[in-house]
Amino acid sequence: MDVRDGTGQPERAGRPERPERPTGNTPGAVEAVSDAAGAVLRVSQVLGPITALGPGRRLGVWVQGCPLACAGCMSRHTWDPYGGQSVGVERLVRLWSRGLAEGYDGLTVSGGEPLEQPGALAALLEGADRVRRAAGRADADLLVYTGWEDAEIAASDGATAALDRADAVITGRYRAGEPTRLVWRGSANQRLIPRTPLGRRRYGPHLRRESDRPELQVRVTDGAVHIVGVPRPGELSVLERDLAARGVTFQENTWRP
Repeated sequence: MDVRDGTGQPERAGRPERPERPTGNTPGAVEAVSDAAGAVLRVSQVLGPITALGPGRRLGVWVQGCPLACAGCMSRHTWDPYGGQSVGVERLVRLWSRGLAEGYDGLTVSGGEPLEQPGALAALLEGADRVRRAAGRADADLLVYTGWEDAEIAASDGATAALDRADAVITGRYRAGEPTRLVWRGSANQRLIPRTPLGRRRYGPHLRRESDRPELQVRVTDGAVHIVGVPRPGELSVLERDLAARGVTFQENTWRP
């Protein structure tokens, strides 16, 4: 996995370190990998710019590790807590700073499950907030996707603190049997929750907005095809057939067991 800067060029990460072994299949089972000198986030990939997970051009950070294992998830490769790489949060904040310099409109953190690494997530959002203010870009928003339900977040001091700097959060398990056309959400039960004045300005108009077209983004890097966005039922199969017709075939993909 390459950690990529805002232009899509790779910034090589070091050899992965093994995170602490998870202790169960409930939210919060995997603790943040961090130390007093600086937080470290277990990451699946970083891509920018992305346009399908929030408004405008954005930096996307996908964390690694998810015990929720929602049926029908398109990102099964992010479930394994031993996958991906351990990346210093300061390094991710530098990528965010580069993105802001290039005019990015926001940061989206998805996964995997970000709230499985609450300390590192808090450090990332705090750093991103500090940098956007220093750069005079307080209009660049911070969006977090989580499969945790609202009640689970409210019951966890760590999760609540981790989301303190988020301008908006999309919450709830993915349920394949409850499709939706609501933008940026995968199933009808998921909630888009603005949390700050910026979040309300930017996301308020989209709370009930539906999309009448696919909003998937395809990025090709080093022979890998990255599909970014929230597909509707059947869209991934259609996309796979379309790519095959253009001579692009998959040795493996992330949405089938």
